[in-house]
Amino acid sequence: MPKKVVTLGEIMLRLSTPGFERFVQADSLDVTYGGGEANVAVAICNYGLNGTFVTKVPDNPLGQAAINHIRRYGVDTQFIARGGKRLGIYFLETGASMRASQVVYDRAGASISDVEISEFDFDKIFEGADWFHTTGITPALSDKAAALTEAALKAAKAKGITTSIDLNYRKKLWSKEKAREVMTRLCQYVDVCIGNEEDAETTLGFVSKGTDVTKGELNLDGYKDVFQQMKAKFGFKYIASTLRESHSASDNGWSALVYDGSSFYHTRQYEVRIVDRVGSGDSFASGFIYGLVSGMPMKEAAEFGVAASALKHTIPGDLNHATLNEVKDLMKGDGSGRVQR
Repeated sequence: MPKKVVTLGEIMLRLSTPGFERFVQADSLDVTYGGGEANVAVAICNYGLNGTFVTKVPDNPLGQAAINHIRRYGVDTQFIARGGKRLGIYFLETGASMRASQVVYDRAGASISDVEISEFDFDKIFEGADWFHTTGITPALSDKAAALTEAALKAAKAKGITTSIDLNYRKKLWSKEKAREVMTRLCQYVDVCIGNEEDAETTLGFVSKGTDVTKGELNLDGYKDVFQQMKAKFGFKYIASTLRESHSASDNGWSALVYDGSSFYHTRQYEVRIVDRVGSGDSFASGFIYGLVSGMPMKEAAEFGVAASALKHTIPGDLNHATLNEVKDLMKGDGSGRVQR
């Protein structure tokens, strides 16, 4: 049987301006759905594994539309709770060149923020599961969502399931102080920690010296020092960070650094021309998880994750629709973009 990966988090309605229009220009908005953990579940299914997504959505047509959107890609949605007031929304204005992308949230009071642990049967949810994944976005939504995240992590660990978290700090959702308090507590139940240098600093207090993301500069020695501190404090089995060299909103260098407690590995770097960068971190997480849960060595799993997420930059929407063969071909060096006939 294919491996089963369970994810927990929020799914939102995404409304984005067409092309590269600004909010003040747009007369219409494009509709899709997404969210960190939902994006991972879809990609996991896309690679041939069983992805199960757990959340709570309103019992109305928008909630059903969100469920339908990910169900069409093979995600198991049977454990999604229904109720609450509304589906969260985020508005996206895609940047270009020196103009950054802009995100506006309208997610206060979303159903997932008013959730009770009793609404979910984790014995059934985790039956036959090999991996559980969540992010730092979910506990940022409310104290109830944080309690649910902790309960899920504890239940997974009790069953011997590998757990992972993508730190994903969102300053518009909570303060650094609150994030550090909650995430420090949650990370004691985590086996695999994923997050960039900003996330490690803001959510856990680890500083990567010599790195200035606004200048597009990286210092791998700084990351290594941070990874060692994280390993010493939490005992993570694997730690991974995507590395983005931001030349502009349109062109980025993209790679990853991973650590298993004894050795560091820096992946191949891709120079990407960005179509849509939203969900790129989720696509790395899903690729890395796919590699590890499928039995790949750490280095190969990291290369799979980076190749998958490099391809995601070329795909509109939150979801990564790159196929397993496309990722593997890119890993082998076929990045020419030539028409496939």
